[in-house]
Amino acid sequence: MKNQTSSPRVQRNREAATQAILNAARAIMREEGVAALSMQELARRMEMRAPSLYYYFSSKSEIYDTLFRLGFTMFDTHIKELMKNSTGLRDELRINIEGYMSFALENPDLYQLCFERPVPGFVPSEESLALSFGILNQSYQRADQFKKQLNTKLTGQQIVDTVIAISHGLTAMHLANEPHLPIGQGRFGSLIPVVLSILEQAMPIKGES
Repeated sequence: MKNQTSSPRVQRNREAATQAILNAARAIMREEGVAALSMQELARRMEMRAPSLYYYFSSKSEIYDTLFRLGFTMFDTHIKELMKNSTGLRDELRINIEGYMSFALENPDLYQLCFERPVPGFVPSEESLALSFGILNQSYQRADQFKKQLNTKLTGQQIVDTVIAISHGLTAMHLANEPHLPIGQGRFGSLIPVVLSILEQAMPIKGES
C-alpha cells in the first residue's frame, strides 16, 4: 500500500526538481539561444542522466510549452503591475510599449519563445494558446472601452495590433543592436517618445486640439 504520509514530501521534491529543470533550461536558452536547448545539456547541468528528465517532462516540447505559459503569465503580470501607476489613456500607451521592451530585456529567453518563432517545429499546446489569446483578448476589450475617447476609425483590435507591431519592432531592433542599454537609450530605445507622439497625432483624444 502506498505510504500516504510521504506524498506531500514527494510532491514538494518533484516540484522543486521541476523548477530547477526549468531554471536550467532558461539558462541554456539565454546563453546559447532558445532553439539550442537539448535534453543532453540539460541533464548535464542537472547532474542527472538524460532519461531521468523524462520523469518530469515527457519531451523537450513539453519543457518549451511550460516555459511558453510561464512567459505569458509573467508578461501579463508585468504589464498589469506597471499599469497600476497609469495616469490616463496616453500613459497606458507608453506603459504598454515600455513594458513590452522591459519584459524582453529582463527575460530575453521567454520573450523570444513567446513573441517570436525561434524553435523549428514547436507548436504551443491548446492550453498554452488559450492562455496567450486570453491575454490578447483582454487587451482588445480594454481598447474597445477607451477608443470611444479617441478620434479614430480604427477598431479596438486594430489599435492593439498597431501598438503590438510598434512595440515588437522597437524591441527586436533594440535587442539586436544594443541589448545592454536600458529603455530610453540607444538608436531604437530612444524612439519611444517619437512613436508615442506619432500615435497621439494619429489617434487624438476627442476635445483636445
